[in-house]
Order: sequence, then structure tokens, then C-alpha cells
Amino acid sequence: MLKWITLAPLIGAIICGLFGKRIMTVLGQKSAEKVIGLIACASVAISTALAFIVFFGREWPVVKGKPQITEHFFTWLKIGSFQADFAYLLDPLSGVYILFVTGVGLLIHIYAVGYMHGDPGFYRFFAYLNLFMFMMLTLVLADNLLVLFVGWEGVGLCSYLLIGYYIRRQYAADAAKKAFIMNRIGDFGYTIGMLIVFVTFGTISFVEKNGVQGFLEQAASRPVEPLWFFGVMTAIALLLFVGATGKSAQIPLYTWLPDAMAGPTPVSALIHAATMVTAGVYLTARCSAVVVKSPTAMIVIAFIGAMTAIFAATIGLAQSDIKKVLAYSTISQLGFMFLACGVGAFIAGIFHVMTHAFFKALLFLGSGSVIHGMHDEQDIRKMGGLRKYMPITFATMMAGWLAISGVPLLSGFFSKDEILWRTWSTEALPPGWGQVLWLIAAITAGLTAIYMTRMMVMTFWGKERFGHDHDHGHTGEGDAHDHHVKPHESPAVMWIPLVILAVLSIFGGYVGVSPALSSLVGVHSENKFEHFLEPAIAKASGHTTTAHVSAQAPAAGTHGAATVATRQEAAHEGGHDFGVERFFTLISIIIAVLGIGFGFRFFNRNPLWQPPRLLEEKYKIDEFYDDTIVNPIEQTSRFVLWKIVDVKIIDGFVNSLARGFAGLANVLRYTQTGFARNYAAVILIGAILVIGYFGFVALR
Repeated sequence: MLKWITLAPLIGAIICGLFGKRIMTVLGQKSAEKVIGLIACASVAISTALAFIVFFGREWPVVKGKPQITEHFFTWLKIGSFQADFAYLLDPLSGVYILFVTGVGLLIHIYAVGYMHGDPGFYRFFAYLNLFMFMMLTLVLADNLLVLFVGWEGVGLCSYLLIGYYIRRQYAADAAKKAFIMNRIGDFGYTIGMLIVFVTFGTISFVEKNGVQGFLEQAASRPVEPLWFFGVMTAIALLLFVGATGKSAQIPLYTWLPDAMAGPTPVSALIHAATMVTAGVYLTARCSAVVVKSPTAMIVIAFIGAMTAIFAATIGLAQSDIKKVLAYSTISQLGFMFLACGVGAFIAGIFHVMTHAFFKALLFLGSGSVIHGMHDEQDIRKMGGLRKYMPITFATMMAGWLAISGVPLLSGFFSKDEILWRTWSTEALPPGWGQVLWLIAAITAGLTAIYMTRMMVMTFWGKERFGHDHDHGHTGEGDAHDHHVKPHESPAVMWIPLVILAVLSIFGGYVGVSPALSSLVGVHSENKFEHFLEPAIAKASGHTTTAHVSAQAPAAGTHGAATVATRQEAAHEGGHDFGVERFFTLISIIIAVLGIGFGFRFFNRNPLWQPPRLLEEKYKIDEFYDDTIVNPIEQTSRFVLWKIVDVKIIDGFVNSLARGFAGLANVLRYTQTGFARNYAAVILIGAILVIGYFGFVALR
């Protein structure tokens, strides 16, 4: 059923794209929205149902000790020794992805029916959204790098179409082009990395095909390269990571994501928070067998992730557009995920991908509900006191806020705490690196709690500011704003998905509770999420997983009540016992509580706090790129490549050649008089010359 998981939304996209305008013409806006919304949502609902059936419905086949299901459609390319099949692979990693991609995607589709109500391009929006679902599912189910690249480019195309959905707005068009071009920069690295994979391993398939081992299996048997040695494994890992930095908005290719908020809010939730931007993390985890063979690549990935996390968090602290706050938060959380991959905790990174999909989709959709209720206002400085007008939106967003801040027992707490602990205790990096990166991540976690609290306080608490004008810039989705209209709660079609996502944000993290935390309540079991993903993820050198450790530990209750000391002695993880891990969990809790407490107290008293100008202007990175890259390229193209190379050299040569032939023609045209006697004379003269020539030759 793998093909139907992807084909169902593709069929929906085709129907909406080809016949949507006709349906709207025949039925009218209101009736057509119901039909188109039903088609779009039903196609994703079918995909979601099939994904859950495939995932939970039966025992997966085990191939070489790894559970996986493959479905071959056709041989796409076969050139010499190169063969690329269009085929899908379902294993624990892609299985987790298709569950939350389809599940969260369905909720966002339902929400979008209400959010896009009355939009004249309703059918076009859902055609793009369905097409994105097809491409994203193709990306995660691909069984080789080339099919993955089809989905990779496809989601980039859909992102371009949806960011620039409001075709009459210049800023949306500019944001779409920016996203497309910056992703192409990253994709160049992906392409070169894929070519090196084929040259090195003779295949680009993840699994064995036609008796040839997949490149991941071959990579697993290779030795670990020395630190700071730029061998072939380092080259592949770093080139693929270049692609990941573009798609997942990491330094230096992150600047497109905040501008992408020019698209409708459901797009921000689905593409730029829950699914597409995590494709880079998926690629890194999928190719973990290559990454772990290069300590150099792991250090680079961890460092870039940590720097992106804290860098984006400081910018998010100073933003006033509610969607821009969430955009920089997304960049920061993606940095956490790459930090996890860089320290060898790929599974912790994927765990955070899943929980982040829940609470960040909730927060984006909640922000859309606020924008809808505030009549297209996005500036949180013009809000305040909205909780009494929008109680459901407030309650659900509060769950997302507390989850992303790391409040205990919510989903974000478990995944973020796991990343922090893995960073501190990593043995995959040189000594000291883990502790430094942990400090950066801990500071980032505190900043996250502060700026998310600022957003909530300025939106839902304090005095109402939406009836007053402030001299602030605004780049909202709407074209007109009436600040004197009373805010209102969104319709049920919009808040029901919020409620479901709120529940997932609260309870979604319990599938990945670590043994150190579960044993606190007397449940001594392995990390189920980690144990499930283990077969699909490579282990970094010197890195031991909790699932592996707990499997070696004695089962609770087997021989009566074991002492705490015995359990901790059996639970050593990379040299640390459960007590140390719990201590760092306590630190994480303190950071979250202090961050929320400080943010609530400070911004309740100073809702219109003026942040440092440098942060408000985002460190002027866009201006720096314009001055050092964009403008020089544009000026070089204009004044060198165009006016000199193209106009003077190329056009000059062609035009000079043309002028030469024109001059020659001007001379020769005098021989064309139109009189027969002149032509006869020329023929006679020619004959005399020919005869004279041969006569002269004969006499010699």
C-alpha cells in the first residue's frame, strides 16, 4: 500500500488543479469550497489511514535483522553499471515520518478549509497543498538518493508556489524567489554528494539491490576517518549536510525561512514547521552510517546546529510579528535537532522532530487563529488581553508554549532534555566539546522559554492594545486592518485541529521516555522510541544508547525489588549513571521554569519593551548578504557579463562579422546590374582569363 499512501494526495492535487476552477465557476464560492475542501482533505485522510494500517497492521518482514518493507515500481534509469529504481522503502525511520507527516498534514488541511474561506484561489491553494504531501511522502519513503531528490526538489517547488501564493503582493513573490534560490544553493551540495556516493560505492540505493549492497551497508564496514581528515566519507557527509542546511534553514542558508512567512499560515505550519524543514534532519539521520565515519563532519554538524540554535533564539527574542517569532523559533529548534545528530544522538534528534511537529504546528495554527480573529493583524504589540476573546485558541496555544519551553511531562520536555543529556554525555566528539555545546544548548533553552513567554504575554495577557495605533511596521497577510472590530474566536473547523494538536503536544512525548526518568515512577523499561528506531540508525563510535544499556540491565521485578543502587549500577550509560542524568534533567527543568518566570514577570510589566536594535534588525545578515554576495553578483552580471562580455565582446564579434559581410555585399552588388550584355561580357572576360591561364601553363 506504500504507493497509495503517496498517490492519494497526488490524485487530490490533480483534481483540484485541473477541475477546481470549473467547480468554483459552476457551484459558486461557498459550495465549491465544500467540494474542494472535501476532496483535498479526503485524499490526505486516505493517505493517513493507509500509513497507520501499514505501520501498525502487521508484523514487518525482517531483512538482515532490520524490519523493512520495500515496494518496487519500475527501473527508472539504467546506464552502464548505474541503476536507479523508482521504489519505496518503509523502515522504522520512514515509518515514524509518514505517521506524523500524514497525521499533522491532515489536521492542517482541515484547518485550512476554515482559514482560506472566501479566498478566490481556494482550489489552487489546495492543489499545491496536496501536491506538497505527495512530494514529502516520496521524499521520506524513497529507497535511494535519486528518488529522495525527486521529493526533495518537489517540496522545494511546492514551497515556492505556496510562499508566493498571494500573487499580487510583491513581498510574497520576493520571498518565494529567495526561498527557491537559497534552496538551490544547498541542493548543489546534495547533487555533488550523491555523485560521489555512486563513484565510491557503485550504487545510490539505501538497501541491497540485485546482489549489490546498499551504500549505507558498505559505509558501515569502512573504518572511521581520522579527525580533521577530509577523506571521501567526510566529503560525502559534509556535501549532503550542505543540502540539509538549505532545506532545514541552518547557518548560513537560513534567511529564507523567516521571509517564507509571507505565505498563508497553514503553509507555515505544514511546510515551514512540521514537515519540509525537517527533511534535512531526515537526510542526515538516513545517512547516519556515513556521518558516523567522519568525526570531522560530526563536529561541523554539531557546531552549526548549536550556533544556529542560539543565534536564531536571540533574534526571535526581538521580533514583533507573531509568525516571525515562530519562524526564528523553528530555525532554533532545527539547530537542536542537528546538534543531536552531530553528537551521535540521531534518534534523539528524530524524537525532537516528532514532538516539534506537534507543538510547532499547534503554535503556527494558533497564531493563524489569532490573525484570523484579529482581522489579519500580526503585530503582537497591537494585541494584548486576547484570552477572554479567544479562550480556545489561548488554551491550546498554552499547551504548545509550555511544551516548547520544556515544562516537565509535556512532549517538548522529554525530547529537549534527551538532546541536552546526550550532548553532555557524548563520546562521539573530542573531550570537552560536548560540555561546551551543552552550555550553548542550555542557554538556548532558556532563551526559548523567555521569547515564547514574551509572545504569549503580549498576545493574551495585559492591557488591550488593538484599539490603538502604534507607529510600527507591518507585513501581515491581509491588505487592510480594522483595529476597532472586536476580536473573535475562530470557527470549529479551525479550533478542533488545535485541540487535537494540543493533546499530542502534551502526551506525544511519552513514547520516548528515557529509562532514567521512567524508573522514577517504578517503571523500569527501555526507551521504546529509541529501541524501535535503532535498526535504522547507525551508532557513532563510542556512543552507547540507552536502549542498548537497558537491554543489558536486569528486568525490574524479575528477582523481587532491586535496590536503587543496583539499578543505577546496571544502568551506566557512557560512564554516567541514572543519578547524573536525572541531575541534568533537574537543571533542564530549572532553566525552563526560570525562563518562563522571568519572561512572564518582565513582559507583563514591559509589554512594549524595545529590544536591542541589532537583534530587531536580525544582525543585518540579509543586508550583509546583499552587500557581499547579491549586489556584487548583480553588478558583475550587469556591468561585466552583460555590458562588456555580452554586448561588446559576443554581440560585438557577431555584429562586426555581419557588418563585414554587409560591406562585401555592398561591393558585390555593383556586379549585379540586371543587363544581359553585362553578364555576357563578364562571362567572356572569365573565359578569356581561364583560357589564358591554361595557355600560360602550357607554354611554361
